[in-house]
Amino acid sequence: MVLSASFVEANSAGENAFGVFMRQALYGVVGIPLMLIASRMPPTFWKRWAWPALVVGGALQLLVFTPLGIEVGGNRNWIGVEGSFSLQPSEFVKLALIVWIAWVLASKQQLLEDWKHVAIPIAPIGGGAIGLVLLGGDLGTATVMLIIVMGCLFVGGVKLRFLTVAMIGIALAGAVLAMATPSRVSRIQVWMNGCGAEDYAGYCWQVVHGTWALASGGLLGVGLGNSKAKWNWLPAADNDFIFAIIGEELGLIGAVVVLVLFIVLAIAFVRIIRATRDNFARIVTAGIMVWVIGQAFVNIAVVLGLLPVLGVPLPLISAGGSSLIAMLIAIGVVLSFARHDGKEASEDDRDLGRTRFTEWKRR
Repeated sequence: MVLSASFVEANSAGENAFGVFMRQALYGVVGIPLMLIASRMPPTFWKRWAWPALVVGGALQLLVFTPLGIEVGGNRNWIGVEGSFSLQPSEFVKLALIVWIAWVLASKQQLLEDWKHVAIPIAPIGGGAIGLVLLGGDLGTATVMLIIVMGCLFVGGVKLRFLTVAMIGIALAGAVLAMATPSRVSRIQVWMNGCGAEDYAGYCWQVVHGTWALASGGLLGVGLGNSKAKWNWLPAADNDFIFAIIGEELGLIGAVVVLVLFIVLAIAFVRIIRATRDNFARIVTAGIMVWVIGQAFVNIAVVLGLLPVLGVPLPLISAGGSSLIAMLIAIGVVLSFARHDGKEASEDDRDLGRTRFTEWKRR
């Protein structure tokens, strides 16, 4: 789909028509071995590297504000690596943040009744990581990170009343941030009020052409490679709006197949969550599930017009090396928990087992 969605625009821009596809294939070649390596690591490895990974991710995110930073579409969230290659640190910060929050919650499991132990250090550290992304103007990525944090807190056993207060605060802050720039206000107004003739060439352009692409696909689609929207009509056809190209070329059936694949992936995550005895592994797996499935939901909802345009890629499908590699490593982390489950339990599980055994002997 990356090849089909990208070769026309690349060719019309005077670039190699297969350039985007070849880069994406290279990212896959790099990401899959990293996934397999990650799947061989024991859970203790991820606990040990929780803090260092978060520090490194934060340092990389700070580099976007240096001369190495690259601005795309008003968002300064990339680092120029070499030539046409770039790195999006926030994708790796997501994984580091999940592992770190899981380590904190698993370590404080007996103290989560007190809101202070929930807020510190998760609020300042997690809020700082999300704040760095917001400073670059990437509201979509920051939104996904917020969803990830809330998902980890929920699965980690944080009281619902604490989460409710946090969500109210986040909603108020989100309303302020949404009104902070004219472009965000315009996108929200278009989403709420619909597209008029005067808005067609503005913020409605991408949404309208994405809808037309989906509509023209029908049940079976126009055929792989035969999309009309990708002929420089639909911006970001190979990344943020690739689902529209899938719907146009493969039809309703192709779009439903993509949805079913994400459902199958979610079921696999849930099965691992239910099977594991390690609370740390449970929280990490849940966080990665929320990341992959939640981001897919946001992307597809944007293409369908159910959410304003946020600019997040479709996981594992959209063009983008940082997103693909980070998600493959994240899936490798989940595979490592599935592989080692039962071979080593957390210290909390061991302590709980000793306590229950002692109580049983006393009885």
